[in-house]
Amino acid sequence: MLIHPMPDPIALSIGPLAVRWYGLMYLLAFGSFMLLGRLRVKQAHSAAAGWRNLDVEDMLFYGVLGVVIGGRLGEVVFYHPAYYFSHPLEILAVWKGGMSFHGGFLGVLVAMAIWGKKHGRPLMEVMDFIAPLVPLGYAAGRIGNFINAELPGRVAEATLPWAMIWPNVDALPRHPSPIYQALVDGVLLFIVLWLFARKPRPRLAVSGVFALGYGCARFFTEYFRMPDYEVSVAGWTISAGQMLSLPMIALGLLLLLIAYKKSEPA
Repeated sequence: MLIHPMPDPIALSIGPLAVRWYGLMYLLAFGSFMLLGRLRVKQAHSAAAGWRNLDVEDMLFYGVLGVVIGGRLGEVVFYHPAYYFSHPLEILAVWKGGMSFHGGFLGVLVAMAIWGKKHGRPLMEVMDFIAPLVPLGYAAGRIGNFINAELPGRVAEATLPWAMIWPNVDALPRHPSPIYQALVDGVLLFIVLWLFARKPRPRLAVSGVFALGYGCARFFTEYFRMPDYEVSVAGWTISAGQMLSLPMIALGLLLLLIAYKKSEPA
């Protein structure tokens, strides 16, 4: 049976300076945003809409702030409010891990609304452009969670070839859920979105596919992850991550309905 390697979360130490794997994964995420953004700018319909490399660089700055601030506040408010309100200084310790995608998503919405207003572009036009640039960054973040031995999976059958013991949890075989989420919520969603967004689509359509796709993918992969907490809705028990994914699924369906009802090209 596989055993989580429990690597040192510090990738490199230079005197008092410690570079953590989790931080490197975020740098990788921001780098993939920049690279994919430059490729997206070259697509004929994006170029025709006036998108430039400079826009990608500028949006990345705003997006970093949105991801970090929103992601951390989401972790605090959505998942562990009691702990962080009792240990307020820990809220600032982002290098230890603990970032909420749903919080980061809201943070990016605010950041892109500010950027769009500054540059005369509607929020949803901005979101349609950047949506395909996000999932690979999310996947990098989940790899960072795995390196940190965070987000252990639910107990799995011992016969599952990739069932893994997490020594920091117990001696039971578990699903490597961060890897599942990196592959399904990240890589698979990226492939779907990138292929969909290669051609001109109605305004809101790309954002709709992103919200719907991520919501459904996350709802599915949550079945393999130990829940932060669970809630009961009409006798149906769902995890916190699934509960937060339901509004994204509803938003995605609404955006697609509006997009294809109007059928205005992006």
